[in-house]
Amino acid sequence: MKKIFSILVLTALFVLNVKGQEQKPKLNESDKIGSSSKSEMFTTECMGLVNNPGTDLDWRPILAQKPVSFRPKTPNKEFIKKVKAEKTKQKAMTVSKDFNEKSTLTVSPVVGTNYAANPNNGFSPLDNSMAISNNGWIVSVSNTTIRYDQMDGTNVYYSSIVSFINDTAITHVCDPVVIYDAGSDRFIFFAQESSGVSTKSKLLIFFSKTNNPQNGWWYYKLTGNPLDDESWFDYPKLAVSTNELYITGNLFYDSGGFNESVLYQINKISGYSGSSMSWQYWHNISGSPFTLLPVSYGQGGSYGPGCYLVATDNDGSSNIKLYDLTDDMSSSSEELNRYNVSTPSYEFAGDSYQLNTACLLDNGDCRALSGFYLNGIIHFVFHSDIGSGWNGINYNRLTVSTKTNESSLFGLVGTYDYSYPSVASFASSSTDKSVIVNFGRTGSTIYPEVRVVNCDDALNWSGSTLVKSSPSYVSYTSSTEERWGDYTAASRKHNSSSPTVWVCGSYGNTSHRWNQWNAEIHGPVTTGISTNNDQIDINVYPNPVVETFNIEFTLNQKTELEISVLDINGKTVKELYKGKALQGVNTFSFNKANLSGGTYYLVIKDKTQIFRNEKIIITD
Repeated sequence: MKKIFSILVLTALFVLNVKGQEQKPKLNESDKIGSSSKSEMFTTECMGLVNNPGTDLDWRPILAQKPVSFRPKTPNKEFIKKVKAEKTKQKAMTVSKDFNEKSTLTVSPVVGTNYAANPNNGFSPLDNSMAISNNGWIVSVSNTTIRYDQMDGTNVYYSSIVSFINDTAITHVCDPVVIYDAGSDRFIFFAQESSGVSTKSKLLIFFSKTNNPQNGWWYYKLTGNPLDDESWFDYPKLAVSTNELYITGNLFYDSGGFNESVLYQINKISGYSGSSMSWQYWHNISGSPFTLLPVSYGQGGSYGPGCYLVATDNDGSSNIKLYDLTDDMSSSSEELNRYNVSTPSYEFAGDSYQLNTACLLDNGDCRALSGFYLNGIIHFVFHSDIGSGWNGINYNRLTVSTKTNESSLFGLVGTYDYSYPSVASFASSSTDKSVIVNFGRTGSTIYPEVRVVNCDDALNWSGSTLVKSSPSYVSYTSSTEERWGDYTAASRKHNSSSPTVWVCGSYGNTSHRWNQWNAEIHGPVTTGISTNNDQIDINVYPNPVVETFNIEFTLNQKTELEISVLDINGKTVKELYKGKALQGVNTFSFNKANLSGGTYYLVIKDKTQIFRNEKIIITD
């Protein structure tokens, strides 16, 4: 009794220090069409404080692991595989020469600081995840590695996750996820034992001791076989409310077949203090979802008690499953209820082409991938068929109180596939519904690339902006099909003076493998320069600039261009190039020369207009 009382006191004290909570709307339970089963409550002791094991980035070895050989069997896998093959063939007959996205906004997102993050580690896909704190720490992970960076791209820590954990019982990890809990000003990092065997399946959960990841993480280990039925945990999704952490995943039998989805409900307050942590799980979930997406609050602060979750059918539907976890587990009367929400029909599309190779990129299916909750609306994204077997972004706004959904598609039938999106709020107020969507794009005329697009409050789309292109195609586990997903990430920086989102995604390197790229995304900067961001895509790297930097962009036709560097007042301080730029990909390399450290703007223009205005940072 004394231990329970101390936990409750700690919880109460911690909540007082949390930024404002938005109360969840109560749903009319007479509309619910199903509920779920709740386990008993468990208590798990903290495994200890994980301190970063060394920071000598020049010599630290990274544990090399071969790609995991197993791949669990998703529901309707053979049906999906067969139809996808037919749709991929169909795409070949609907190729278009229209390379212009249909946008209604004249201004596109702007790429700020961007840099190479976690490199390839022998896995495909990389399973990218990242988060940024209010004070500017960036934690990013990529299947088997973890790193901390500052906002200018300076790396201060990099390690294999196995070395980071330093637990002899853990030998293989995958599917890492990192989120930032804005209400509590802490990071949460998750990884799982990846052996694909129920006896070894573990959920590895780390709570940062402070808002600085260098100060260490409290480590907890939960079973990945909660039903004790020879099944193991995979495909994690994380979210937080004011008092709790939620982890969802799919359970697969050791024989490979899908079992069911589960939801772990965890007292996060104990995790932040390193004390004994109470938790429970939900199973027999109504509607038999495959992949449940829990959603956190979309801006600074939090919401609760309990949380919302959504699920789409991986083989397509005209329905969305909405779940309401009605309360925190401390109430003992909480329920996990399901409601159905109608939506325009969606279904999976074909796999994707790449330039200069017959190897296709596997698009997976159409399960919900990323989302957040804000001001009564759940924003979430996935990719789906937008016509003739082509993949596009399927962005949704689900109003909880009315159980209605508004969706909008973005893509380009006949030219490119847009896949594996993530979404974050891109607004200055909670009533503005503007978002940034981060995603991958590829096609028969381009290599895989990372891009972002803005959808405003009125559901108007901008043109997409290039974040990182690839110098080559990706093909190292197969010559016919390579996995593209499973994740990208979009993390809002909550205390920025203007909406700012950090993103990460995968691009192909010259060895035909995946690497990770991190980037800052913001609205247009005001320098007294008018710009038309829809004209060309530009990639500047590395940024920040230490000595040399590269400029890469694609033109639809040959053009006379000028490339200049301007200071923050709009005054030209260096003319870099004046001459012809060719149709297709153009790459220029420059030395920073005598430019002193600071913020500048790279301007690309012809004789009549400015094509692009890009912020760059020069270091001393």
